[in-house]
Amino acid sequence: MLIGLSIRDVVLIESLDLAIGPGLTALTGETGAGKSIILDALGLATGARADAGLVRRGAAGHASATAIFAPPADHAAFAYLDDKGLDYARDEDLVLRRQLSPDGRSRAFVNDQATSVGVLKDLGALLLEVHGQHETVGLLDPRTHRTLLDAFGAVGVGAVASAWSAWRAAREKAAALRDLADRAAAETEELTLRLSELDRLDPREGEETALAEERALLGSAEKALADIAAASDALGGDALSGKLASAFRALERARDRAIQAGAPADGPAVTKLAAACEAVDRALVEAQEAAAAIDAAAEGFEFEPDRLEKAEERLFALRGMARKLNVAVELLPDKRAEFAAQLQAIESSAEALTAAEREAADARDAYLYAAQALSAERRAAGDRLAAAVEGELAPLKLEKARFRVAVEPLDEERAGPTGIDRVAFEISTNPGAPFGPMEAIASGGELARFALALKAALAGRGEGPQPLMIFDEVDQGVGGAVADAVGLRLKRLAANAQVLVVTHSAQVAARADAHWRIAKSGDDKSTRTRVEPLSAAERQEEIARMLSGAEVTEAARAAAKALIG
Repeated sequence: MLIGLSIRDVVLIESLDLAIGPGLTALTGETGAGKSIILDALGLATGARADAGLVRRGAAGHASATAIFAPPADHAAFAYLDDKGLDYARDEDLVLRRQLSPDGRSRAFVNDQATSVGVLKDLGALLLEVHGQHETVGLLDPRTHRTLLDAFGAVGVGAVASAWSAWRAAREKAAALRDLADRAAAETEELTLRLSELDRLDPREGEETALAEERALLGSAEKALADIAAASDALGGDALSGKLASAFRALERARDRAIQAGAPADGPAVTKLAAACEAVDRALVEAQEAAAAIDAAAEGFEFEPDRLEKAEERLFALRGMARKLNVAVELLPDKRAEFAAQLQAIESSAEALTAAEREAADARDAYLYAAQALSAERRAAGDRLAAAVEGELAPLKLEKARFRVAVEPLDEERAGPTGIDRVAFEISTNPGAPFGPMEAIASGGELARFALALKAALAGRGEGPQPLMIFDEVDQGVGGAVADAVGLRLKRLAANAQVLVVTHSAQVAARADAHWRIAKSGDDKSTRTRVEPLSAAERQEEIARMLSGAEVTEAARAAAKALIG
């Protein structure tokens, strides 16, 4: 519901703040007083096209219009705000504001958050409908007709939506299997080759780490053996022991000869020769022990001569395969299992595809059965709606017109969760004339009255939250009983919705719950439009003016009182 409208510097309005209540509100005034300015300002706030001509002449800055709505918590506008990432609170008002500069540029705001004019327009489409001489917004859009018909006929689409979901899932499954089958021949050859290579390689979990550690260990051992061999070579091996043994024997002979020559056994010469023999003997023993220790150390590093080469070859083979498959070495076992599974899937894909296609065909049949049942419901609901609308046409001076709901099948590729129907509201304004879209056939006044008839037929039939409905001079060119019929239907609509009507008809204005008079004031230098909410007495006087013209007579006042009741 629209609860407030603030206008600043729009055409002839310098400053205006309106509080708007529920029910039917009538806007009246003499021709040219500026009634359309109120609607222009509301259109400005809700994203309608605007030009610099709306900015009041002499305004110090920009023109602005602010519309304040209080939609119910489940209104579609909140889902739209979520989609656009705009902040809001469901228990607070929704404020749409637009500023228009004298150069024609405009800025848009939702709850004081800068946004695009397109967002205001989309929100406006959700929050209000305009029906008038020059435009009808909402009912003319064929995209809304199916939803309106379903709401009128209480037609449920749940079974069709479920069948559609099942069919779509089955088609996607069959398509995936079909794609797999199409690629199977080339993939089978490639997968078989890769799996054969992996089977020959037989990669094992953690093997790369183990091989890298083994290679490092074997490399170190090889270097250690080279160092041990160098030590053995430096020591001289058996040659050193032989020389030491020869030296020992030579020293012993020298000692023996000294004793034979008469040198005392405990004399200095013999003693020194004995000490030399002992030293060489010790050196011989140490040399033999050192050689034995070196040999023992070498035995500790014994391994297969080509063990390091084999480890390196294995590691290089694993890493080469990993590069070829563009995976890490540790994932080779997983890749092997994956290739095997893919080959198995390809081998069984023909059977799976046959089953999936059969499942998709069954799901299609189930969907079409449910959709055709839904179509039958819609055609029956369309007949009821057409009868209801035509029942509203005669009192609105459209007795020669006919209305129908066209429910036509869509091509199967355009089927969806809401069925296989294109729904369109069509009219014929004269006997024998073909049916066609309302906006293409009806004149301005007829179009507004067709919209009123349709809204009257749809009223209270489960449409959900009603937008603000604006009827601009829907009574144009009619009077008397027809104008009264228009007023009666507007009043009926306003019982469960908010309706704003711009009217020249006393019969329509008399049905209103609230009445605003639009008037001009000013002097030779400037003119202003003002809006005056009328009291009961003022309202009676205004309706009397509408009945009698420039001079209000007592008879007109009496007639106004009778109309108001």
